[in-house]
Amino acid sequence: MDAIATEGNGAMSERANSGEEAPLYIKVNAKDNVAIIVNTGDLPAGTSFACGLKLRESIPQGHKVALTDLPRNAPIIRYGEVIGYARDPISAGSWVKEQLVTLPAPPALDELPLANQVPPALPPLEGYTFEGYRNEDGSVGTKNILGITTSVQCVAGVLDYAVKRMKEELLPRYGHVEDVVALTHHYGCGVAIGAPDAIIPIRTIANMATNPNFGGEVLVIGLGCEKLVPDRLIPAKGGSVVSLQDHHGFQGMIQAIMASAEEKLMKLNERRRVTCSASDLVVGLQCGGSDAFSGVTANPAVGYAADLLVRAGATVLFSEVTEVRDAVHLLTPRVVNEEVGRALIREMKWYDEYLDKGEADRSANPSPGNKRGGLVNIVEKSLGSVVKSGSSPITGVLSPGEKAARKGLLYAATPASDFVCGTLQFASGANMEVFTTGRGTPYGLAVVPVIKVATRSLLAEEWHDLIDVNAGTIATGEATIEDVGWELFRTILDVASGRKQTWADRWGLHNSLTLFNPAPVT
Repeated sequence: MDAIATEGNGAMSERANSGEEAPLYIKVNAKDNVAIIVNTGDLPAGTSFACGLKLRESIPQGHKVALTDLPRNAPIIRYGEVIGYARDPISAGSWVKEQLVTLPAPPALDELPLANQVPPALPPLEGYTFEGYRNEDGSVGTKNILGITTSVQCVAGVLDYAVKRMKEELLPRYGHVEDVVALTHHYGCGVAIGAPDAIIPIRTIANMATNPNFGGEVLVIGLGCEKLVPDRLIPAKGGSVVSLQDHHGFQGMIQAIMASAEEKLMKLNERRRVTCSASDLVVGLQCGGSDAFSGVTANPAVGYAADLLVRAGATVLFSEVTEVRDAVHLLTPRVVNEEVGRALIREMKWYDEYLDKGEADRSANPSPGNKRGGLVNIVEKSLGSVVKSGSSPITGVLSPGEKAARKGLLYAATPASDFVCGTLQFASGANMEVFTTGRGTPYGLAVVPVIKVATRSLLAEEWHDLIDVNAGTIATGEATIEDVGWELFRTILDVASGRKQTWADRWGLHNSLTLFNPAPVT
């Protein structure tokens, strides 16, 4: 980022002298011909900046002001990249609204450079640890949970009843187990189980069951006549299956589930936190309720923390295909080799075809809330989204729901939907998630801690008991990207150790896991 709060130094001085908030805007790159308004609320027409720019109309916080006159069809540049073209002439000091911006074509996937600007490895970051639960396979959990998988949606109601009883009757007897979670979903029967894309939901369900936070204790509840037979979900070392059709009556089903669960609880109760290297972390990164500040405050701070994690030897997952597609040309030069680059392009092409089949296109993103937060189109949103990946080389690419098998920065392909993305990152082995938001969301998962980072100080203040880290101080010059990045890195270690609880976990705000199923339903 070339400049953060371009008017910042003078404005901060003026504010200190006058006691009033001076007008501020953020210009990200020297090439930019637009900037976003920092001040809370609207800046009225006639507002003058120290550089001489004068607003021709009232502009809300986070929305763009033209820094120069833009003729019709002129490129509109933010982050040093073209985010669109002026549909009509736009005068300097005017509000650059969504309806004035023509969406540019996406990068041509077959023309992208591959691995031609691989960043040098950053110096190792040694000595950082957390207190986690080490598993037999070498993975490490940040929670100690009994996760109970289902092979088909039909059993969800029975399992939910059983889990309620487990929490009341069993869990108090096993004080070292934090929770019992039902991994329910809407799959398993009435589906084209042999369709090529069915591999996505099937491997997602199977990989969720072996997340490090479950300690290797796999319990699957099936019905007995479903297409997704439970054996397909049991790992090589085995697990336990309860099939409801094998038992007499509802109470017989509940007794069988409770007995199997207690066997697992007894084993999980023996787990204890031990000192583990930061390299054992698998951290998923995503954003939701994004705004125009996302790409200049929270996401860059997350990117800095991601670099720290990679330097410490950890695994970092960034995702959300539709919020990467229009900035993929900035990523393919960073892949470690052409094979990884081709895998990244493969996932972009697959999703292009998936959207085509649904007669949708990339203009379906951003959401109305994103637009109210100042984002005019998916190009601008993507450019702000990919900075979560930091500056490390991209060492691998995962297809949806695929388990991470290497360290470093990985691209894990997922839809942009918060719930689907979180589910797929969890299936890929994430034992922690970091979630940035500008508009605000109470999103959380029972299975992994979710650290929420606010893009704006106003959001952090209004949602003081929902936001874990405030990156809004970057916009006003009170903190740097590095400051907040280090704060987040230390918060990750504290939360992973159980020393600090996220607000979502404190309140028990846990969204349902949501499968991605592009295969036919019969």
